[in-house]
Amino acid sequence: MKKKLSLPMQILIALVLGIIVGLICYFAKWGAFTTNYLKPIGDIFVNLLKFIVVPVVLLSMIQGIISMEDMKKVGSVGWKTVVYFLCTTAIACVIGLVFANIFKAANLFPVLDGSGAEYEAKEYGGFMSTLVAIFPTNMWQSFSTANMLQVIVIALLFGGSILAAGEKARVVRNLVDSMYSVVEKLMSFVISLAPIGVFTYMAWVVATQGAEILGSLALVLLCAYLAYIVHAICVYSVAAKGFGKVNPLTFFKKASPAMIFAFTSTSSAATLPVSEKCATDMGADKDVASFVLPLGATINMDGTAIYQCVATVFLASCAGMPLTIGNMVLVVVTATLASIGTAGVSGAGMIMLAMVLEAIGVPVAYIGLIVAVDRLFDMGRTCLNVTGDISCSLCVTQWERKKAARKAAK
Repeated sequence: MKKKLSLPMQILIALVLGIIVGLICYFAKWGAFTTNYLKPIGDIFVNLLKFIVVPVVLLSMIQGIISMEDMKKVGSVGWKTVVYFLCTTAIACVIGLVFANIFKAANLFPVLDGSGAEYEAKEYGGFMSTLVAIFPTNMWQSFSTANMLQVIVIALLFGGSILAAGEKARVVRNLVDSMYSVVEKLMSFVISLAPIGVFTYMAWVVATQGAEILGSLALVLLCAYLAYIVHAICVYSVAAKGFGKVNPLTFFKKASPAMIFAFTSTSSAATLPVSEKCATDMGADKDVASFVLPLGATINMDGTAIYQCVATVFLASCAGMPLTIGNMVLVVVTATLASIGTAGVSGAGMIMLAMVLEAIGVPVAYIGLIVAVDRLFDMGRTCLNVTGDISCSLCVTQWERKKAARKAAK
């Protein structure tokens, strides 16, 4: 009997085949074919993932909270997760700025004329406006719009209430368990289709974006991707080894299905079902992973932070504006705080970049110079964000286990 290929290997093969087919279509000028016939198949797969994201997040978080049996543990997991993401985002900003300044000092960044660039950033009402918006007024509207922060708040409220109700909520507990078992089966089926989605999306991106890859922004993309890779290796794999007790090679090998799918789909939320499987396969507690991953998919923006720092230095050089040490410190602080402040806001990446540019006086319209290749930046930053979510779930799992062991030893 032939041994079936593992899902990570199937996804990797699909990725390589997608690149090959995409290059053939690009040089044969068949980009329209991939847009009309391949991309829609990928869209169907992503739609299926988005379809199960809300029930997966809602039910897995409620079940995770119930499994913890203690709201104090929920709070403990929550603050550790937020602190982890804030720290790694600040480190990501520093790494992004270091690489951007190296490229700028070596005159590797192209100097483009931004006089004709146009971009109007979406309005951002401020942190308090975002804070108010995460509390839902209509539960069904939160579900229908897939507002993940609101879904997380709903899960916290219901999970906490079920715990507080104790024995009287046993029927509801059983209902949550039963419903999540069904959703897990559905999730497994949809995830099994991942190689098809990865192949079709990758072929479409390469076939239609090939010109931009080979264009004037190639070195800016290279700078961002080098920073993404360094951050993943030096921060996430080191954290996974030091705190999560997982070998770096094992970490990347087992996280690869989620990383590859995030890279092609550019959606942390859509990758959640794959991320949860990768995290639990590496030893993350299911209740912790069910809590950390949805939260991370919403507020963890390390990849976005690196992208903003690289883009800020590049756009500042295009505008002929030298950045001082003070400007760079301001970039780090603004990008780190904005990563939480814009969580759940549509177009958060561009809003964050606009906030950073405004903070140091670079015209926001200059964003128009890089909008054309934003998807190429987005592929890398989403992959990095998802990798960070998985790393965090492993670290928090070990921290909670040590805490429980200390408590048991007393």
